[in-house]
Amino acid sequence: MSDDASAALLDLARRIALQAAEFAFEARRGGVSVAETKSSPVDVVTAVDRDTEALIRRLVLEARPDDGFVGEEDAARIGTSGVNWVVDPIDGTVNFLYGIPAWAISIAVVEGSADPARWTALAAVVVNPSTGEVFEARAGGGAWLDGRRLQVNTDVPLSHALLGTGFGYAAEVRRAQAEVLLELLPLARDIRRIGSAALDLCAVAAGSLDAYYERGLNPWDHAAGALIAAEAGAKVGGPGGGAATFELVIAAAPGLYEEIAEALRRAGVDA
Repeated sequence: MSDDASAALLDLARRIALQAAEFAFEARRGGVSVAETKSSPVDVVTAVDRDTEALIRRLVLEARPDDGFVGEEDAARIGTSGVNWVVDPIDGTVNFLYGIPAWAISIAVVEGSADPARWTALAAVVVNPSTGEVFEARAGGGAWLDGRRLQVNTDVPLSHALLGTGFGYAAEVRRAQAEVLLELLPLARDIRRIGSAALDLCAVAAGSLDAYYERGLNPWDHAAGALIAAEAGAKVGGPGGGAATFELVIAAAPGLYEEIAEALRRAGVDA
């Protein structure tokens, strides 16, 4: 895809993300309650999640009716253009529910399959409505925060690295993730658990975290943040050094990436 075409997609994604951010932020001010649960009793969905995704889907398809759409809350739409929008309407729903200002609108535009191992990411926008931060990137165009070009922290050894991670909702999954964390925590400066994969990946891009890893992420959780981190100079990958998948996502400057991957392998993770 040409630079002009990907730039146009980024402009559209930004406009839609900002409109969705305003909608969700205003809805949050009116109060939020749990609408349903998904994988476990603590894996929650609010009505605002659903309504925000519906708004994004409508705006996308009004502008580009032939595109596909993959969102967290509703069935995927198969398009005919070869372009797919991968959307998390509110990444960090528990933070959103509790009023913690670390939740985001995450929109990625990809070419090809909606499978992260097979797609080519074209453009991405992550908006934190609570702070007004707008992270964005397009393939080959760098990563940006409110007009400032982003660059990952380099030459940071694992012993001095601030790592981000997250946990699943099922008790047995959390137990396994905690066992891995016990192996990594003594090796690093410290660990942060912010509660939004999209914002964690953007924090790597901005240098607020040195690295991030997590298991159990869906495509909409990491699609936008992964491109933003990569365009800021991060290596982003997954199992066995391949693409980021549900099994594993790692993002860090290349040297630190290899240290984290080795530590994860020692902890029994296929990194």
